[in-house]
Parts: sequence; structure tokens; C-alpha cells
Amino acid sequence: MPQVVRPRFAVLHGTHAAAPLPQRFRSLADREAVEVLHRAARVLVASLPVLTDRLVEALYEQEPGYRAAIDSDRAEVWQEVHHSLRHNVGSLLQPKEFRDAAHRTSRWIGEIRAAQGVPLDAVLHAFRMGGAMVWQDLVDETARRDPDDVRLLVHVAADVWNFVDEHCGIVADAYRQAERRLSWRRENQQRLMIAALLDGTARIADLCEAAEMLGLPEQGRYAVLAVASVRSGGAVASVRSGGAMASVRSGGPRQSASARPRVTLPVALSPGAAPYGQSGRTDVAQRPHAGPTAGSAPGPEAAPHTGPTRGPETAPQPATAPLWHTGPDAEFAILRLTGDSGDPGELHAIAAALDAPAGTRIGIGSAVEGLAALGDARRLAETALRACPASGGTVLLDEHLPDALVVSSPALGSALADRVLGPLDRLDPSDRDVILETLTAWLDADGSAQRAGARLYCHRNTVLNRLRRFEQLTGRCLTRPKDAVEVSLALAARRLLGP
Repeated sequence: MPQVVRPRFAVLHGTHAAAPLPQRFRSLADREAVEVLHRAARVLVASLPVLTDRLVEALYEQEPGYRAAIDSDRAEVWQEVHHSLRHNVGSLLQPKEFRDAAHRTSRWIGEIRAAQGVPLDAVLHAFRMGGAMVWQDLVDETARRDPDDVRLLVHVAADVWNFVDEHCGIVADAYRQAERRLSWRRENQQRLMIAALLDGTARIADLCEAAEMLGLPEQGRYAVLAVASVRSGGAVASVRSGGAMASVRSGGPRQSASARPRVTLPVALSPGAAPYGQSGRTDVAQRPHAGPTAGSAPGPEAAPHTGPTRGPETAPQPATAPLWHTGPDAEFAILRLTGDSGDPGELHAIAAALDAPAGTRIGIGSAVEGLAALGDARRLAETALRACPASGGTVLLDEHLPDALVVSSPALGSALADRVLGPLDRLDPSDRDVILETLTAWLDADGSAQRAGARLYCHRNTVLNRLRRFEQLTGRCLTRPKDAVEVSLALAARRLLGP
């Protein structure tokens, strides 16, 4: 192979720093082949506009991935193709002079096509189409001048196609790097937008952009789900749906956002509560999305749902992953609701589908209208989370509004508990706890001493005696509606806020 052809590919493959190869005999056929190649290449350089027209037309007809770009700005695509052909054909004549410029052009094409969303396969196909068209024109031009010289091009064919393959590699590498940068930027923008929506700091003027960015309707119905754990090691909340299960890992409330394990696999919910996915970190997409075995039964430590449940026929079906945001004390997920505004069934189905191990606390806020109200939805979810028992569980805010009132104003709740239940604190702790347990069971049984006794494994008269003692100690009358309400709220405050 003549010296003018062989070193070009040695340089392209990064071997320019190696020791020079010993001189070897070059055949007359090799030198003649290079001369034939150069004669044909000079003709191609002179007719590059015509070659560019043909290649752009071929791309439009044969590569669907390029049609949108050509329809959008044919002149821009034409200039790109012409620029690439000029440097690549020039590399056949002057490899050292055109090498760096040809590489820069290929990298530039890979980057702009990634930004435009043209598939990588289409970009590589375009480069190979260009290589095939250049080679065919070299052969045709040589055959036109002297058909006998066509056989000499065989000696340079491998080098020409190696050149095409190398530039395909350069394009692919530049495309993937640009794609990673764009993906990171897009996910970072989404993360910031989700945080602004849930914080209530998003501007009204940005809501249309947020809806388009996140794929959510601006005027849709939404709720927010909050997940936290009372354990420092974090907990996993799972959603079982149609035999499938997905997991959400959240850390304890006392952990920093950076130290707490993040969501490893977003929750799948129902079509009626169709969530949309984004993890908040670019590395999540690189981790395998695998949860517990599909169809596995809930573990023995599963925390029961404190609200009504539904049968298997109404269990949520898997949808896309929810939009997650990490707060200082919990993880928050945006849930899109698609049912009737007056139907609580969607939120019930979500709550019933949650299968959380002991120690996980989950709060689901009330439904709100529109993206602009997501800040309110988050605060409602936080209120529901505060209403969760200290041992863990799931609280649907709409079913625990009295508890929500208590935790919304802890100071007033504590004051009410001290005023109503304070006289019991003078008793022996075991005696006090028996009265409080009996009072709670009686209220849970809708004022039935018989059912409360069955729950406490004692006679109904024992329940009535303990209730009369409570009335004597506190001066409250449980048959008086006002007193009954205060006692119920005081018990909730004592349970949720502590003594």
C-alpha cells in the first residue's frame, strides 16, 4: 500500500505516537491504485454540490429518521452533509491536513443530531449511505476515464471503508455523550420543576411548561403520597397490583436527604390514579428496576391499612411510575387522579394497594384540582403523615380529618389533651392506661359497651364501671355530644402527640 494511504489510518487509530514502521517494498500496482484514487477524488471535490444534493435526496427517501429534520430545515441539513463530504473526500487526497477537521465535523454532527432527537441508527445509516455513495462515484468516475483502472481500486477499498467505520464510531461516541448530557439536564429540570410544584413556589406562568415537561394535564386532579420510616435504616413500601409488586425505599425522618436511601423502584398504581415517572436522580435509570417476586404474598410484618379496603376485583392495575421528590423528612409522590371528583374510590384503592412493612409511615392527602394546587396537596399529605401512628401504617387524610385537626395544631392539641385527660395522670400509670384503653375501645365500638367488652375480653359492666370512673375523675359526661367530641380529640392528641 502506498505511503500516502497507509499512514492516514494509522493516525486515525491513535498510533501516531508509535515508533515508525520499517520501510517495505511497495508494488507498482499500489502506487497506481493511489493515483487512480486521487484522480477520481479530485473530480468528486469539484462536483461536491451535486453529490450533496443526491445524498440529501437519498436520505429523505430511504431514512425516515432524517425526514423531519429535512422538512424542518433542508438548507441546514444540506450544509451539514456538504461540510462532512468536503472533509471526508478531502481526507482521501490530503489525510494529514483534513484528519482533525473531519473528526470535528463528525463529532459535531453526532452532537446536533442527538439534540434534535434523530435516532442514532439513522445517523449511522446516513454516514454509511454517504460512504457508499462516495465509493460508487469513485468507481464510476474511474470506469468512465479508463475501465481497466477499476481493478486497481480494490487495493484501497479496505482503507476507504475503514475510514467510514471509524467516523461512524466517532459519531456514535459524540451522540451518546451528548445524549447523556441532555438526559441529565432534562432530568435535573424535571426534578427542579417537581420540587417547585410541591413546594408551592412554581410561577403560574410556568405551569404550562411544567405540564408539557412532565406529561401531566395542567387542570387535572391530583393527590400527593408521602412515605417515611420511623427506623433509621429506612423501610420499603410496596404496591401489590394484579400479581405484580413494585417497591419504594425511603429513609428515616432523621436522616439527611443525601444519606437516606432514595427510591429504588417507583410505585405502580391504578389507571384511575395514573402516576408518571421520574426518579430525581440520573443514576436510577442505570439501576435494574426489579422488585420482589411478582405475585408474592405480603410478609408477616405488613402494616394494615387503617381505612376501608377493596376486593381483588377493584385492585389497582400497574401503570407508569410516579413522580418522586425527596423532602427533608419524607419522600413525596405526585398521583394523577382520573375518576369523578366526588368519588373517593381512587384514593381508597391506592391506600388498599399499599403493602408496607412495619415501621413505614404513609400518608395520602386529599385530592386537589390542577398543578397549581400541588403545594396544598403536599401539605395535606404531610398532615396525613403526621397523623400516622408512631408504629407505622397508612393514613388516608379524608378518613382521619379529626386526627388531622389535632396534628395541624400540636400546641392546641396538647393543651386539649392536658385539660381533658390531665386528671388521669394523677393515677397509677397502669390504672390510667386501663381507663384510656377502655375509653378508646368504647369510642371505636360506636359507644357499645358490649362490643368494647368483647374487644377487651371483659364484661360489659366492667366497661361501664370504668367509663363512670372516667367521668367522675374528669367531670366529663360521655353522653353529652360536646364532651364526647372533646374526649375523642383529646385521645387522638395523646396518641399522636404523646403525653
